[in-house]
Amino acid sequence: MALVTLEEEFSKMIAGEIVLSANPSNTLRKWRETFGLSKTDLAKRIGISPSVICDYEKGRRKSPGTKIIKKIISALLESDIERGRPVLKSYERCIGVTRGGAILDIKEFSMPLKARDICDIARGKVLVNKDQLGKELYGYTVLDSLKAILEMSSDEFLKVYGLTSERALIFTKVASGRSPFVAIRVTSIKPGLVILHGLKDVDSLGLEIALKEKIPVAISEIDDVQVLIEELRRNTS
Repeated sequence: MALVTLEEEFSKMIAGEIVLSANPSNTLRKWRETFGLSKTDLAKRIGISPSVICDYEKGRRKSPGTKIIKKIISALLESDIERGRPVLKSYERCIGVTRGGAILDIKEFSMPLKARDICDIARGKVLVNKDQLGKELYGYTVLDSLKAILEMSSDEFLKVYGLTSERALIFTKVASGRSPFVAIRVTSIKPGLVILHGLKDVDSLGLEIALKEKIPVAISEIDDVQVLIEELRRNTS
């Protein structure tokens, strides 16, 4: 039996998500943006008009058939390979991530959610960078803060980003809020939102780092970690 390549596995996963999505137009847009292609670039690669791509993503046309979906996915993967495989490498990291240890939960969204929506789900009190809450996020990771800082190397910490850095990092068991931001500061990839759980006030240095990195920060007012995770699972697509 032939081995399934990473590209083939990823292609099947994307195709399945598009076909089974309750809102395939948003899912198509999510994957195009994840791969960093404009509508014009994607249309050129598959030989159709940019307006057709726009119609698919706006829901003005019914979801494309399997033939077009395959062409779209092939074009996305080809563009990624040309740029050094950044998305494929992220996927490879993502499938190597398991819940347990520092990672309490991790999820990729089928369509983007605003940072403010995730804050609302987590009952987050926003402390800084409220103007950044309109950004779209594509997933979240819930971390045991102490284990993440003490047990994860810098390479392992990058795995918490899953497929994209446009996600919420939610740190639980937080003492002051400084350590998570120091860890974020020294890595090249930055999250789109940070939510802290388990404290009332955040260390001033942590907030200073967040301001410098333009990362919105909120404190979850949900007391129980498991309840927080259940709320996130239930209310994210």
